[in-house]
Amino acid sequence: MNTESAAHAADIEAIEQVVATVEHSQQHKDPEEFLALFHPEAIWTTAHGSVLTGLAEIAEFTRRVLPSADWDGKVTYEVVHVLFIRPDVAAVKVRQRYLSPGEESEGAPLYVMSRQDDGRWLLTACQNTAVAAR
Repeated sequence: MNTESAAHAADIEAIEQVVATVEHSQQHKDPEEFLALFHPEAIWTTAHGSVLTGLAEIAEFTRRVLPSADWDGKVTYEVVHVLFIRPDVAAVKVRQRYLSPGEESEGAPLYVMSRQDDGRWLLTACQNTAVAAR
């Protein structure tokens, strides 16, 4: 594997780890773990269309909503596609599933992530889209 391929593979692994941490934070309804994944100037659009700009606004919403969310914590997030826009910017398509007895719902988030100078990938511009039941 050449150096460029190795770096690319390492970036994909790091991006997948961010998505795994999103999953963990949602399963445990942990706003602080979730918020640690965001760029300070991030934009987040919720599945219901609320646009949140900047970490302070995202944090206020998340701390109010996540701990009292009405699902039982069974949620999965799976990276289905990564497109590197630049070496330090990636569009990441995710399959999100909420699983409860007798009920299942799905989302199709798009996370634009940016690699920071310290190598961490952060959520930067995200759209959390609900998928209509078929």
